[in-house]
Amino acid sequence: MTVRLLKFLYGAATVIFLLAPLLAILPIAFTSSSFLAYPIPSFSTRWFAELANGDAWRRSIVNSLLIGTGTTLLSTVLGMLASLALRRRIVFGSALRTMFLLPMVVPAVVLGVGLQILFAKLGFPNTFAAVIAAHTVVAVPFVLISVTAALDGIDHRVERAATSLGASPAKVFWKITLPLAMPGVLSGAVLAFATSLDEVVLTLFVAGPNQLTLARQMFSSIRENISPAIVAAAFLFILGTILLGGLLAIVHKRATRSAVAG
Repeated sequence: MTVRLLKFLYGAATVIFLLAPLLAILPIAFTSSSFLAYPIPSFSTRWFAELANGDAWRRSIVNSLLIGTGTTLLSTVLGMLASLALRRRIVFGSALRTMFLLPMVVPAVVLGVGLQILFAKLGFPNTFAAVIAAHTVVAVPFVLISVTAALDGIDHRVERAATSLGASPAKVFWKITLPLAMPGVLSGAVLAFATSLDEVVLTLFVAGPNQLTLARQMFSSIRENISPAIVAAAFLFILGTILLGGLLAIVHKRATRSAVAG
């Protein structure tokens, strides 16, 4: 009992240590003051209104959602296809898997410079397509890892049974493989969307003034003028992450129940 209590206290202390900075700064998002300071003079939502009404903030939010959606769709498709291909024993499979995971370890500055040069030679620098492509490069590894883990948990006998009953490979994929791997696919999609929203270094290299994202706007605002609007934007980031995480947990729970029932 004492050991369990110590483990609980250690875990609680670790969580509090990690969340303390957020809990200390997030209330400033509701301050009526123009400065980041305690105590808060009065409760106000003026900085959330600034995000909604300010041209730069509003445009950056819309751009982030558009770029994040495009990145999520593209990286989910590419990551899922790569996972399906690497699931089979192919030549240089391990080397290919390592290449797919390289963007996770390559410094963002090096990757940003390389992509900037590449997009300039291809003739579409400073475009939404360039930003989506750059974000997809760093998002695909997360999808690959998530989908690969889901595929590894599928019993191959189920797929072979469907094949033996006359189902085509496409039908086996749509009716068997994809539904069973859907929790991993959705997890990868959520991670891809979060990666796109949070990416700022690559955006600085490949985006133009018309591709201003929320992360880039926050970065610029911190350099030029620290405002509680930045904290309000961070509050929305955290709230959105919690909502996506909760939705993902519900999907996982339902998928687990369906698998047990089946």
